[in-house]
Amino acid sequence: MAVNNKLAILFADIEGSTKLYEAIGDAKARELTSSCIDLLSRITRDHQGVVIKTIGDEVMSTFPSADAAAMAAVQMQEEVADSADDWGFTLSIRVGFHFGDVIEEKNDVFGDAVNLSSRMAAQAKGDQIITTGETLDIMSPHLSCDGRELIQIRVKGKSDPIRICELTWGEEEELTIMGGMDTVPNPIPQKSSVTVTFGGKEFIVDENNPVASLGRGKTNTFMVLDSMSSRNHAKFEYRRGRVYLVDQSTNGTYLAPNGGQMIFIHQDEHIMQGSGVIGLGHEVNAADDLAIHYRS
Repeated sequence: MAVNNKLAILFADIEGSTKLYEAIGDAKARELTSSCIDLLSRITRDHQGVVIKTIGDEVMSTFPSADAAAMAAVQMQEEVADSADDWGFTLSIRVGFHFGDVIEEKNDVFGDAVNLSSRMAAQAKGDQIITTGETLDIMSPHLSCDGRELIQIRVKGKSDPIRICELTWGEEEELTIMGGMDTVPNPIPQKSSVTVTFGGKEFIVDENNPVASLGRGKTNTFMVLDSMSSRNHAKFEYRRGRVYLVDQSTNGTYLAPNGGQMIFIHQDEHIMQGSGVIGLGHEVNAADDLAIHYRS
């Protein structure tokens, strides 16, 4: 009997499994894949989830809440990364999930939420967790604070665009200084701010004003009328004491720090420090009319 329900649907699969078989042979690759699938299945159960099916190198699971799916997704990424030494090989997984209406029937699930979750998994790269903005919005603050919007896409049959968001993980570990250095030469303040200036307008991004948007659209904090600029091109975002520049565009964002090399950001983010200028879709210098100035 079919039952309507609200669930989080999660897909997790191993990136590059075909190349894995070519690189280490069928037997070893099959052993690694099975170990990874067993790990993902165990983590699913640990977070009140149900494994619906495994298809080759992919696991499809359901969870009672968006929070449960998010916590499982983060633990999946962390434990797969930590298992490299035990497995003798580094694997990467892609995770996508969405919370919404489903139909449960004969130990399977169907519906729009399943299709949307599958789309999120397809958008993910290795070591990445992707969800929808709708799902991120209903997650608990201690989890949603690690989310960031990447881009918006149009989906056939839906009137509003789908917000594609990344749930970040392991960032504290990634800040560890490599190469035996004991101290951080340029520590980032616990509560930073960035002053943005463009077109005679100034805006301070900080904990009280956490977002400033850039692009051609009229609703942006800074409207940049340039053919290379996307409608919602990029944004400054204050999170956990830092200000990030987040690119959401087609052509990317060019950041030119004073005294430093040009940095290109595309569908990614960068922690803001120092001062310089930003170009939407192309390089700029400080004298350009389309240069967005920043200082922290």
